[in-house]
Amino acid sequence: MSTINPVAPPSARQRILDTAFRLFYARGLRAVGVDTIIAESGVAKATFYKHFPAKDDLVLAYLARVDGIWSGQLHDAATAAGPEPRAQLVGLFDALGTACRRDGYRGCAFINAAAEAVPGTPVHEATVAHKHAVLQWVRDLAAEAGSGDPDGLARSLTLLLDGGLAAGALDADPAAATRAREAAEVVVAAALN
Repeated sequence: MSTINPVAPPSARQRILDTAFRLFYARGLRAVGVDTIIAESGVAKATFYKHFPAKDDLVLAYLARVDGIWSGQLHDAATAAGPEPRAQLVGLFDALGTACRRDGYRGCAFINAAAEAVPGTPVHEATVAHKHAVLQWVRDLAAEAGSGDPDGLARSLTLLLDGGLAAGALDADPAAATRAREAAEVVVAAALN
């Protein structure tokens, strides 16, 4: 006789974060109140505040989760392009194509959050830190690829990436990702030849 191991239900903290992840991305940070998150996650108000003393604490946890997912997708797409940094600089744009085709796609969570956050606040600083980390990673790839101006190449590519993220949401056209990738091929070829 085999024993079935039931899957443990998610913790209260996890339910809160899962609910916030879904609602913040779909509706925006300001449009979703704490009471809505409490109701939809099925936790008591005291439980919510035990895990997240302020809404910004939850927003920062949400952004950290998004950072882990998006950065992982970028790195995975680059790695899938092969071991050469030059190929990885273009290959990372495949993550953009996957993101733009996702049901309910609303653009870059960090750009969206930055638009709602007051500059200088922890939430705004988290958005800037994420964009800086992506820029630095692309800059390192550009340097490994032999770019004479890795800072300039990285800036050009991250502008294309952010533009593709925005166009995918504004135009509702997944082809924006293909165009961004094609432009990245041209930019990388020009910078490295």
